Amino acid sequence: MTTDLELIEAARDGSVDAFTELVHAYRERLLRFLVTRCASFADAEDALQDTFINAYRYLHSYDPQWRFSTWLYRIAIRNAARHNSGNVTELGDIADSEGDPLSTCIKDSERTNLWSAARRVLSDEVYTAMWLRYAEDMSVNDISGALDRTSSWTKVNLMRGRQALEAEMNRDDSRSKAYG
Repeated sequence: MTTDLELIEAARDGSVDAFTELVHAYRERLLRFLVTRCASFADAEDALQDTFINAYRYLHSYDPQWRFSTWLYRIAIRNAARHNSGNVTELGDIADSEGDPLSTCIKDSERTNLWSAARRVLSDEVYTAMWLRYAEDMSVNDISGALDRTSSWTKVNLMRGRQALEAEMNRDDSRSKAYG
């Protein structure tokens, strides 16, 4: 199995196959992330394409001190901002590719509700930090690098984001019990 660093070095040396392998490794995750940041699925696809074009163009500037995914998400965040025109597409537009259909549907519905609530109550930066931590399983240091923030900022805002999301979900539960 080839590592990201080996693929990056091969791509820097001109291997289209190596860069294609990197694209395949990150495409689905990045698209899922960009769908939550862009106004439409088409904008998310455009931002994804721009992200990979920029990554290829600036691959020589990648610093291996950071994980490749951190560098790539930083590019994606900037491209999403360029393509974003206001409204955000629901996460449910992209289905999971594993599991039985019923489980996938239930999991997708729960995740959509959670991330939709997060989108409503959190700032863009806090939402992005939460997504990178809990959807992409990035470390606090990697998130800090992707967002160009300190680790302290990241930790505090992840905690505040969780608190705000918990309060919002408790409000939703109270409303549903009142009508039920």
